[in-house]
Amino acid sequence: MVTLRLTRRRLLRAAPAAVIVVPRYVLGGPGHTPPSAVPTRATVGTGAVGMIHVLANTPDAPPVQVAVCDVDRRRLAAAAAKAGRGCRAIADFRRIMDRTDVDVVVVATPPHWHALVTLAAVRAGKDVLCEKPFTRSIAEGRAVADAARRYGRVVCVHTMGRDGPWRTLRKAVTAGVLGRPLTVRLGPASGFGFKVRTWLGRTDLAPQPVPAALDYDFWLGPAPEQPYHPHRVHRTFRGYWDYDGGGLTDMGQHWLDGVHYALGLDDAGPVHVSADGPQPAHADAVGPWRRAVIEYADGTRITLESGEAEVVGRGGERGAEAERYQAPFPEKPDTRQTPGRPDAAPAPFVEGPAGRAFFDPRRHRLTFDPPHFGEVVDACVEPPATIEFPEAVTTRSSAPTRLPGAEAAHRSVTPLHLANLAIRLGRAIRWDPSAERVVGDDAAECLVNPPMRPPWHL
Repeated sequence: MVTLRLTRRRLLRAAPAAVIVVPRYVLGGPGHTPPSAVPTRATVGTGAVGMIHVLANTPDAPPVQVAVCDVDRRRLAAAAAKAGRGCRAIADFRRIMDRTDVDVVVVATPPHWHALVTLAAVRAGKDVLCEKPFTRSIAEGRAVADAARRYGRVVCVHTMGRDGPWRTLRKAVTAGVLGRPLTVRLGPASGFGFKVRTWLGRTDLAPQPVPAALDYDFWLGPAPEQPYHPHRVHRTFRGYWDYDGGGLTDMGQHWLDGVHYALGLDDAGPVHVSADGPQPAHADAVGPWRRAVIEYADGTRITLESGEAEVVGRGGERGAEAERYQAPFPEKPDTRQTPGRPDAAPAPFVEGPAGRAFFDPRRHRLTFDPPHFGEVVDACVEPPATIEFPEAVTTRSSAPTRLPGAEAAHRSVTPLHLANLAIRLGRAIRWDPSAERVVGDDAAECLVNPPMRPPWHL
């Protein structure tokens, strides 16, 4: 028996010769979106975050979630069960790329896989929604941004977006309300956290047997070969340099991408990055840090603060073996509150010669000092409207997206990678944002483009 795939086009072509009852959802119209307008997706990586991106297919409509992919059979089975009818479970992401029924690839793997899966997808003509941080290294980010442009694909990174307080701040900065240069402070004192303790690596890992359900060699992929331990994989992978950059890149891209958008730095990069953390840094496990300072050629200065007066050890526990880090900040945090704004965070989020902005994390909004600046900003010109990722995919619009595109995401994660380099090497990094190279430091430059384990390569 020959089985034909019945498409909307074939149905309509056959209509003059036969009476065919076509379901309303196939034709579209008011209240109904035709299947051709709904991007189908494959989700690669089905852990805690990946499962959020796995959609449950509707029984009486064409499937949207057409594939799920993971190297852990238990997670793969759970994802396939959630998606339901019409979704295939696939262990090797490369098998997805030749499928003509996949429009969008969602990349929710650990970051050391982000670049390779995204590159394979855009080269196969797929659009991509990638989890943050965008890539594990700076060179990977440049390769993906260039490929997205070359192949004309929509690539967005799943940060918290560029609306709300970021849009308000963009209005204020564009209108010059706060003046220039600007100083930005990101840390618990100004309403932003980095999960420093959550993503500390461990240095006491004894090798353990690999679970039967996990293809650990494939999980490692381009990362260096390491003995298996459960703390290296599945959620806590963020605590190891081979796979991620700890809380600095995990939460940092949420915050720094919004700052780059608001300050008009989407095409820019820093010129100098310094960091303050215990030395020597461990070669494998992500450790604690106190402060990083990112400086730009236009005088913009962004300070990242962990909020730790005493940082726990890499094992995540306090005690005799915990590393105590009590070096003072070069300057004391500003703990003043805005007059008449007791609900604001105690330290300014953004400060310029003419005024300050405070972020209220409970209400997710900005307040200003002096207070009347709020009314001034409300009257400022609105930034260009943004569109959501699905609309960018279906319409191929060139309108800015609410989630950062590949180039902007690469630019906003680069300063965080440089801060981690400064932490790991124990020295400041001078950066050429045009050439995207470290100036005068060969060891740091090697970490900009670390080698991949064969046979994997960009």
